[in-house]
Amino acid sequence: MAEQRFEQSHALHLQQTIAPQMQQSLQVLQAPTLELRHLVRQELEENPVLEDESVDVSLEEAASKSDDEAFEDEFAELSALDQEWRDYMAQARMSVGRRDDADERHQFMLDSLVAPKTLQEHLTDQLNLSDANDRLKKVAELLIGNTDENGFFQSKIEDACFDLGIPLPDLQEAKDLIQTFDPVGVGADDLRECLLIQLDRLGKRHSLEFRIIDHHLDDLAMKRYPLIAKKLSVTPEQITRAAEFIATLDPKPGRRFGGDSNNFVSPDVVVERIGGEWTVTLTNDQVPRLRISNAYKDLMAQTESGRDVRSYIRDKIRSGKFLIRSIHQRQQTIETIAKQIVSRQEDFLEKGPANLHPMTMAQIAEVVGVHETTV
Repeated sequence: MAEQRFEQSHALHLQQTIAPQMQQSLQVLQAPTLELRHLVRQELEENPVLEDESVDVSLEEAASKSDDEAFEDEFAELSALDQEWRDYMAQARMSVGRRDDADERHQFMLDSLVAPKTLQEHLTDQLNLSDANDRLKKVAELLIGNTDENGFFQSKIEDACFDLGIPLPDLQEAKDLIQTFDPVGVGADDLRECLLIQLDRLGKRHSLEFRIIDHHLDDLAMKRYPLIAKKLSVTPEQITRAAEFIATLDPKPGRRFGGDSNNFVSPDVVVERIGGEWTVTLTNDQVPRLRISNAYKDLMAQTESGRDVRSYIRDKIRSGKFLIRSIHQRQQTIETIAKQIVSRQEDFLEKGPANLHPMTMAQIAEVVGVHETTV
């Protein structure tokens, strides 16, 4: 009993003595870009020896000008702007008859840019381009209006038949038409049908994956692989591989059309085909580039600086260098992960979704040498 209590307290002691710098390194490694930028801004505020390398050096040079020179520059710039404004107003008065049309065209362009299509609009566009007759299009429009943000019908087709007073064969024909539209999997009643549509489009109607989803979706969700294998007379390994492929399907095909239009996603890497080969390039501009201030380096070198001052600066420099190394390690890890994914999915990049190979985070993590949660 005494030995057991000792082991428990010893384990707790190890957990409590994890270095704060190591915690920060893990946080940097696993943080999304937006969260990392917030962390860097916070460190810039708290650590005076850190500087943002992206700050234009020309600003520092401009600050060294004399007051007279700065005043003359500002006066000249304001004078130039004033003259440009006068010229612009003169031209505007001369062309007032043409401005209204130009403003309308300009506003139309702006409205087109800031108003992304909804899922319903995207489906309606495809419906209008289809060869369906007017009767079928009207029924399909009703079903599209009954589609939620994930691409599923909000009510069963049998219920829609009763609610809308439309014959069931007509509704079924319209539903079949919508299920041929993009995104693949849209127009389903539930998750099962959505995934089956995607497999059918991939030419896997007679596959093991199709049978699993069609008859054993609940068991799959609970990861009862041995039970599914027994029912389908296959090995658990085959079920595992099938499950990995199923995980690549989209359970909510309509979701990319929803959400806030202002939530832009900045990529960590860019994948391009250059010289016949796929290349991965880091978008380092998304993360501020840090450096240690030369002023504090000089202050450290001054012998007249007090011991407390030197100790404070030394700790801040050490902390800053560790953060810089952690960010560099994060960027290298992202690049390595991206290269592994690209190397395994070249067929997908070149030939499309039908050539997507099954792949798990655990497989990539093992090759890269990081934990699965990092991937």
